[in-house]
Amino acid sequence: MNRPPNFDRLARLYLWMELVSFGPWLMLCRCVFLNECSSARRALALGDGDGRFVARLLRKNSAIQIDAVDASQSMLEALVYQTGPNSARVHTLQADVRRWQPENPPYDLIVSHFVLDCLTTEEVQSLAATLARAVSPGSLWIVSDFGTPASWFGWLVARPTVWALYCVFGWLTGLQVHSLPDHSLALRQAGFVLQKRKRLLGGLLISELWSAAPVPKGTATQSPFVALV
Repeated sequence: MNRPPNFDRLARLYLWMELVSFGPWLMLCRCVFLNECSSARRALALGDGDGRFVARLLRKNSAIQIDAVDASQSMLEALVYQTGPNSARVHTLQADVRRWQPENPPYDLIVSHFVLDCLTTEEVQSLAATLARAVSPGSLWIVSDFGTPASWFGWLVARPTVWALYCVFGWLTGLQVHSLPDHSLALRQAGFVLQKRKRLLGGLLISELWSAAPVPKGTATQSPFVALV
């Protein structure tokens, strides 16, 4: 197993790198399903970068407790700083999610924003299987990530953009993954069911809401793509 990428030196620059490259779109993608989190009480945040989503979730839900796992200590420190007066409701743990084992299950919410793309399909399969044993019935899993739609936009814009991002982060952090994993396959194999999916920027960005519980009979397991641009 390769060493995890080192995002420590990017912690202070992360926000500005994001704004320069994608403006507000990555944050908009993270927050598509924020309103679905209002009833959660125990959440797991995997690799939330500098913690801007965790900070919003804490403000949105005054009763939630969050375990935040990241391989970068500097990113975890930035996350705690972002959460400000709500930091007492966050427990941070520096760990490689590929080796990490849940310490405080069960969780009723998992959030993984732009972190699964740092893993291979096999690694996401292993992670999803681990998390399937650490959630309560009806738990939600929010996934935000990049996508490469099967369209002219996907071939001419999305695929080159994703390739360039892998090159840049490979150089800056030592990331050794070079292509997007099939996280949908991994989550389905672990027993999660896709409830909603929305796309931004023509499908370059996707946000998904998965559930650990089976969908009732007569309910669609997947909503159509909804273009937000």
